[in-house]
Amino acid sequence: MTITTVILTAIVISLHIYFLILEMFLWDKPFGIRTFGHDKKTAKVSKALAMNQGLYNGFLAAGLIWGLSLNSGGSSILTFFLSCIIVAGIFGGITANRKILLFQAFPAFLALISLLIA
Repeated sequence: MTITTVILTAIVISLHIYFLILEMFLWDKPFGIRTFGHDKKTAKVSKALAMNQGLYNGFLAAGLIWGLSLNSGGSSILTFFLSCIIVAGIFGGITANRKILLFQAFPAFLALISLLIA
């Protein structure tokens, strides 16, 4: 596994930990409300759903950490989790907000390409 793959995967991990924090803990706080562009009422009624999304983002980060911890033996695990993130990012970009393509799918795509060509 190349240093480029490790760095790109670490960026994806960091993003998903950030998403976890935003969705699980800051969704209905001023920073979360500004970040996602919703109002207090929407944040209140959707908080449980956002927390669930945040938890899933944490699982994705954990899977990537697991894959990295196995060095070259974790390539299949990284391929699986990066692919899941890409698919989720494409779906989110189509159904929710196009920014998701840039902030979720694209970094995972770069990490996956780096992994596959190494």
